[in-house]
Amino acid sequence: MATSISDTTQFLPSAVFNPSTNPGAVPFLENGYASTGFLIWGAALVFLMTPGLAFFYSGMSRVKNALSLIMICYLAIAVVTIQWTLFGFSLTFSETGSAFLGNFAYGGLTGIGSSALAIAPSVPGIVLALYQMQFAVITPALIFGSVAERIRLIPAMVFIFCWATVVYNPAAYWTWSLRGWLRNISCISTTALDQTPCGIGSFDYAGGGPVHVASGFAGLAYCLFLGRRRNPSGREEWKAHNLTHVFLGTALLWFGWFAFNGGSAISATPRAGMAAIVTTISASAASLSWVLFDYFFHNRGKVSGLAFCSGAVAGLVVITPAAGFVAPWAAIVMGLIGGVFCNLSCRIKNVFGFDDSLDAWGVHGMGGVLGNLLTGIFAQKWIASLDGGVIEGGWLEGNWKQLGYQAAGTAVIAVWSFVISYLLLLIINLIPGLHIRPSEDEELLGTDIQMGEVAYELMATKTSHNLAVMADRIHKGAAANVDDSVLIEGSTMNGSTRHH
Repeated sequence: MATSISDTTQFLPSAVFNPSTNPGAVPFLENGYASTGFLIWGAALVFLMTPGLAFFYSGMSRVKNALSLIMICYLAIAVVTIQWTLFGFSLTFSETGSAFLGNFAYGGLTGIGSSALAIAPSVPGIVLALYQMQFAVITPALIFGSVAERIRLIPAMVFIFCWATVVYNPAAYWTWSLRGWLRNISCISTTALDQTPCGIGSFDYAGGGPVHVASGFAGLAYCLFLGRRRNPSGREEWKAHNLTHVFLGTALLWFGWFAFNGGSAISATPRAGMAAIVTTISASAASLSWVLFDYFFHNRGKVSGLAFCSGAVAGLVVITPAAGFVAPWAAIVMGLIGGVFCNLSCRIKNVFGFDDSLDAWGVHGMGGVLGNLLTGIFAQKWIASLDGGVIEGGWLEGNWKQLGYQAAGTAVIAVWSFVISYLLLLIINLIPGLHIRPSEDEELLGTDIQMGEVAYELMATKTSHNLAVMADRIHKGAAANVDDSVLIEGSTMNGSTRHH
């Protein structure tokens, strides 16, 4: 039997209904706490994606860089959590900002409690802040897949903080804030504070632009700024050293993506369920298309595990902007296209000679571009209506303009992220002690040397001795004249490679 809000007042904390503690224009009034619990659960799952990404990247690197790649992902958790609390959430979701950027009204999460924001009326503002924090955390961590094996951790931490502030927060505001200009691209004049935004603009359900396009094109800028990995002997192979970790990372990412996309409904609704199911459908389709493409054209009849994991992530990326807009059949199509498209995109670096180490640009950047565009084709009205949403649909339903909105939003975020990221790197690199790239000796030893720790204590005695000698010479300022064949012996293991 249905129960009204008034019937349940006696069971709910009085603070929810007391104007002195719940004074917002859109108060949080929900019959029960289904959506609140749903989104807290979602935040926990999305949080788990960053450790999953750490294992994914670490497994694809060589042994001597494995631990530092895990470390940079965990550092992103800490750095962005502080940034988000201080002012990141406010810049992204304040309700009195301009069309371009929020303000500091919610700085330090001031005033964020039981009251809801207009953009998410079904949950308390503090729950929205918790959930969206996890998106802000994983996005800059994605960037380092493009520059794996040549990262300096301290400058990278500075970059993460600055990038989240001047790239991610604005891009997320444009896309998701009630007055963001990409969200209202057909009627930007209505984003003024004295008007009601029209809400007709670019579709992006869970972060195709702010998360994947932004991080992917930032990764491209970063890898172009650093240049290629050093390989003086020409004998080192860029192989994944631990496919078990790659599979584990893929599993954690896939698991968390149910909440990444499904939770973006913000409420516990049928649309959330639809977003979750199309997510796993797309991942499955893309994993198969990537594996089969490699099987017939590149792997000489081998069924590659790395190809499967790469395809699954590609499918998850492609469906992200479309998750709450497309039907299950469209998710199959998008996944099949996405697996092959991202596979081919990962090979572009070989044509132009840049070193997108673990294909963050090829998968996240280009996959985000494809997903945004396909959303403009396959979006359907009935999917949005599952939680009462009203849209004009995509090209499939005769709204050809939507594809133009999608293309414009994608291009703006890609250019903004690339240009601002490159400028940030130029500036940080000029600060004494914050040079972006390790020295040649440090890079040959592996970026784990910055931690004074290693991922595995399994090296042969001879190799360990020579590495110790090299490290000692570097710290004393002497040349590390040790045959780099020793490094090859100790830094690579039999593994798989992805388009290197």
